[in-house]
Amino acid sequence: MSDGTNRSAFDALAEERTADHFHDECGVFGIYNHEEASHIAYLGLYALQHRGQESAGICTSDEQSHFVHRSMGLVADVFEKSTLNKLYGQHAVGHVRYSTAGESLLRNAQPFCAATDDGPVSIAHNGNLVNVASLRHELQKQGTIFSSSADSEVIVHLLARSRESSLEGRLIDAISRVTGAFSLIVLTADSLIAARDPHGFRPLSLARLDDAWVVASESCAMDLIGATFVRDVEPGEVVVIRDGELTSLHPFASTKESFCIFEYIYFARPDSNLLDQQNVYAFRKELGRVLCREYPAEADMVVPVLDSGTAAALGYAEEAGIPYETALIRNHYVQRTFIEPAQSIRHFGVKVKHNAVTGILRGKRVILVEDSIVRGTTLIKIVTMLRNAGAQEVHVRVSSPPTMGPCHYGIDTPDSEELIAHRNTPEEICKIIGADSLGYLSIAGLRNAAQELKHNFCDACFSLEYPVQSEDGNGIPQLSLFRPVVEADVRSEDRS
Repeated sequence: MSDGTNRSAFDALAEERTADHFHDECGVFGIYNHEEASHIAYLGLYALQHRGQESAGICTSDEQSHFVHRSMGLVADVFEKSTLNKLYGQHAVGHVRYSTAGESLLRNAQPFCAATDDGPVSIAHNGNLVNVASLRHELQKQGTIFSSSADSEVIVHLLARSRESSLEGRLIDAISRVTGAFSLIVLTADSLIAARDPHGFRPLSLARLDDAWVVASESCAMDLIGATFVRDVEPGEVVVIRDGELTSLHPFASTKESFCIFEYIYFARPDSNLLDQQNVYAFRKELGRVLCREYPAEADMVVPVLDSGTAAALGYAEEAGIPYETALIRNHYVQRTFIEPAQSIRHFGVKVKHNAVTGILRGKRVILVEDSIVRGTTLIKIVTMLRNAGAQEVHVRVSSPPTMGPCHYGIDTPDSEELIAHRNTPEEICKIIGADSLGYLSIAGLRNAAQELKHNFCDACFSLEYPVQSEDGNGIPQLSLFRPVVEADVRSEDRS
């Protein structure tokens, strides 16, 4: 690869890192006891592609050896049929990655694989560990050599160094030392283990596919392969699947659930069902209705910023009784890199993704609905685009509260100073983006809508009420969540 090509790829990655949207996190998928495990894992990752587009990997087990393939790129580009045919075995774990911790390099691609005295272990992790720096320093002082800069590798080394007798015991010992968000799938020689952190920041669910067990970040992956949803992995639960039987362990003390509300607002696919099978699309529509009640406007049409604002815009339009129009068209074939023309073409970056429909915008008052504003740079260009297409008024409505702070639990959000709402009032933001008015969903409105889901949520990026402090915050809470497994904590589940 030439130096020019290297610079082009680096520049494209740098542009993606500073793009005006939140970055998807990671997606995990596992299957136990299926004769086409690698192919099913491929389909599962394909359905979870929206959660990470930097790298993809699958590891399989024939109960003696592990076979792994990982590469940078999208799932369909990373895996060919010939590659999947070489991933032998009836058990598999897969991962799609966006690097919320660690660089975007092949060495950070997952699943992470290791050899232990109990046999091979492969780990796929969604989430972000907030005490990883101190743990890495401790392990390095003890002689541990890290092969990546990803926080997930810490769990591998903690597991390998544990003195517990069983692999599940060693995993529990390892994750009892980490703080933050983790939804894990661990593949051993003869078992599949799934675990969620005690706060339950990230989703993870169980399903059945004939005689096989399936674990996935979202139900859309289960739908694609024809699996039947069983239940969510509970916060703080460790699920062990071995010899066709599922055993549930609860080795952590109870703590307040803090499921990420942005899973419902933006990250999860609209057709996914989270938390007791509650639909994402329906919740986003409800946010649009609440937003309309809080910030109505006289207008001729409601227009979404595709695709993130679609469901909320529909809810807003229904509540307001104003026609919904797709007056912005999105190019769905845009990849993360493309060849740019000369700088003389202004706003090329936004125009390659969106274009306004001039014929229906001319002389019209528009309500533009988006799910969130990060830096504001994209909305400036879109509002300008609508005005250039003839829109008489542009009223921006946002179906989430102002984003005031970064996320420490698995979302790649900018630093506070880069967030437009951290530095400006809504009135100032309205002027910056060139809108006639701007209305954010209130925190109270969001929390009232979320009450219908009957779960507790983390909304720290809006409220700055962080359930777990990061190492660069006000200190780390005491790691007192771990407690020994007792008989009452264990239960087995068969196919019934």
